[in-house]
Amino acid sequence: MDFAHEPTLTDAAGTTHEPVAGDVRIASLVPSITELLCALWLAGMVVGRTGFCIHPREVVRGIPKVGGTKSVDLARLRSLAPTHVVVNIDENEKPTVDEIARFVPHVVVTHPLHPQDNIALYRLLGGIFGRRAEAAALTREFERAWRETVRAASAFPREQVLYLIWKKPWMTVSRNTYISAMLAAVGWDTVPETSSERYPKVALEGALTAGVRRVLLSSEPYRFRARDAAQIGRDALRPVEVSLIDGEMVSWYGSRAIAGLAYLADLRRRLLAGGSDESRVTSHE
Repeated sequence: MDFAHEPTLTDAAGTTHEPVAGDVRIASLVPSITELLCALWLAGMVVGRTGFCIHPREVVRGIPKVGGTKSVDLARLRSLAPTHVVVNIDENEKPTVDEIARFVPHVVVTHPLHPQDNIALYRLLGGIFGRRAEAAALTREFERAWRETVRAASAFPREQVLYLIWKKPWMTVSRNTYISAMLAAVGWDTVPETSSERYPKVALEGALTAGVRRVLLSSEPYRFRARDAAQIGRDALRPVEVSLIDGEMVSWYGSRAIAGLAYLADLRRRLLAGGSDESRVTSHE
């Protein structure tokens, strides 16, 4: 990828940013972006993060917190005097972002919807913050991981899955989300097929009755546990396999997507092989 001749650095809101010059102070309100900034060797410029920005642990523990992704402490953020704040359309609420834009010179908006959107994300942040070479290196790593995932997935049968992110009420993901696209990369097609909401509520009994034979229980935002998998397996009216899945590996874009692709391909391979997995529960008729 030729970063040197990239004409513009346009974010998900359509705003074009210039490469930085002078003193730079970045606040990240997105956990996966904070991790990506560190992977781009920008940790020394990051002056603020959310309490959910936990990776890489040893690096971020020294960076001040500014609340949560949806409960930003605006006074604390203002006191840190960031020149740039990086946000995400799904993670951060628009009224909050609009308020931040009143006192922060540059708000960088992100919104990856497909694994391959990570390449543009690397280019955007690397280009703005003077890390083009590091962004190019991440791109090469991602492209290698993507090729290996596509090659592995070619041997996998496509399968409908119910990917749950919440309970009481049960909630899943629509197919126009990054999570669904990551799962599709290894042959897992999420249900429902269509939805007017990005994260719709779902009737568990209805989904299972409609023919879904595999349920994936994410570790975030709700942390499903083995007892939840066992309960769903017992309550199902037809054979269904229920497994816990690492939500960070599926939903965190940025640098983690590289490991996430390998994780998903390996998990799909192991489950198809019927290998032992302590988080895997099979119901019986």
